[in-house]
Amino acid sequence: MKPIELLQPASGALDLEILGLSKHFGDVAALDDVSLHIPAGSFHALLGENGAGKSTLVKCLVGYYTADKGTVLVDQREVEIPTPREASKLGIGMVYQHFTLVPSMTVAENLVIARGALPALLNWREERARLAAFMETLPFKLPLDKPAGGLAAGEKQKVEIIKQLYLQRRLLILDEPTSVLTLDEADEALGLIKQLARNQQLSVLIITHKFREVSAYADAVTVLRRGRYAGHGKVAELTVDQMAEMMVGSAVARDAAPRANRPAIPEGAARLRIQQLTALGDHGLPVLKNIDLSVYPGEILGIAGVSGNGQKALIEVLIGQREKSGGKVQVHGKDYSGRRAELALCKVNSLPEEPLRNACVGNLSVADNLALRNYDQPPLARSGWINWRALRAQAKTYVENFRIKTDGIDAKIQTLSGGNVQRAVLARELSHPVDLLIVANPVFGLDFNAVAETHSRLLAARAQGTAILLVSEDLDELLELSDRIVVMSEGEIVFEVDAAHADIRELGRHMAGSHALAEATA
Repeated sequence: MKPIELLQPASGALDLEILGLSKHFGDVAALDDVSLHIPAGSFHALLGENGAGKSTLVKCLVGYYTADKGTVLVDQREVEIPTPREASKLGIGMVYQHFTLVPSMTVAENLVIARGALPALLNWREERARLAAFMETLPFKLPLDKPAGGLAAGEKQKVEIIKQLYLQRRLLILDEPTSVLTLDEADEALGLIKQLARNQQLSVLIITHKFREVSAYADAVTVLRRGRYAGHGKVAELTVDQMAEMMVGSAVARDAAPRANRPAIPEGAARLRIQQLTALGDHGLPVLKNIDLSVYPGEILGIAGVSGNGQKALIEVLIGQREKSGGKVQVHGKDYSGRRAELALCKVNSLPEEPLRNACVGNLSVADNLALRNYDQPPLARSGWINWRALRAQAKTYVENFRIKTDGIDAKIQTLSGGNVQRAVLARELSHPVDLLIVANPVFGLDFNAVAETHSRLLAARAQGTAILLVSEDLDELLELSDRIVVMSEGEIVFEVDAAHADIRELGRHMAGSHALAEATA
């Protein structure tokens, strides 16, 4: 491979320092006084669970958000980054989780248009010669003349990385860059970027949930927890166990979740039984691998795991949004696939993550959204027609019983606050007998009072005999609510424990994956 010569001598890795950065969305502090230093030429990892503030921080760096307060220094000089254009001028670029390529354009065209300001007429002979010379510096090859829409997912991700290198970035931000790459492809891409950092050609900030990548490529790591700085250190001086503990919190913070007066789980058959469940992700790679678990009436089974380890896909399979590729799912001992008729027959309801997007129709009224479960059932339906009087009466009852703050039942549900959208979905899902409740990150982004109310509703449903599957990336929440906890890592169930005897450090090690366990037992 030829020597990599991507940047002009006047460019090179930049030194980035963040001092006291804060960002609020309403009453929610997404970032609270966060500081971070990335020396020129370093490969820095940013860790944290979902909702820790990682995405908010990097969006402030690339100009999509403006921080409420704090200072950003580039090469020891204070800068403002109000727009992505200003970030680009500073040499800051980002590879996003979602592809940004124009599908109908070729790889070459996507690379060229990424430069922004272009002349009215392009000399494609010169452009192609420049691209060909650039591609010769890379360890992997891509078809420049192939439309981006025809590339495999891994190829698209490589183009996204190559695009930022072609733009001669001085700081490259990577947001879960290897989620659609094989292990070899991931090592190939990160190995190239690491070499550029060593050569002082760029600095790197990577968001990843894969501790293997942190250990193999990062020089230092900063951990965020609930929007605040939770720890920092050189990777060579930290164990994966220590990094995982910074993410999930110390054992001191966990002491004895309130479990007094909790009714015992009644004996009986499993309400939900999953056997050898497999599924593919959005890009055709395995995302669930031989999942086995059961949930019993009157039990809350908590699923822990770092974001991106298959929890989202599991929820999607159970609520009918993703097809399984193998295995068996049964509710009440009968095969179940998540279709609407089965949901009603088996009394399976759900509170998915981001309910406004995943459980509501934003442009419909509060009343209409509150009827999405039963608009075609008596008393809301008569001979195929909707009884609007009954529908509106139901909405008024739900609004009163669940204290939903709204301008009226005819208001569009997208005008409600996050907490009140949550209350509306809870009202819809819990106002009828529920045998199985599927819940994912139910209090993400909610204020203290809304969190307490949501938790109370879930415990009340448990007390009434509902079987609850609770996916959460907040271990404190799982330890407070769950009867049992299982850990998912890389699409598999890797650990199970009675929640009353769970050790947060042990949970953290299993969440971190096999690398952390091997290190802990070495």
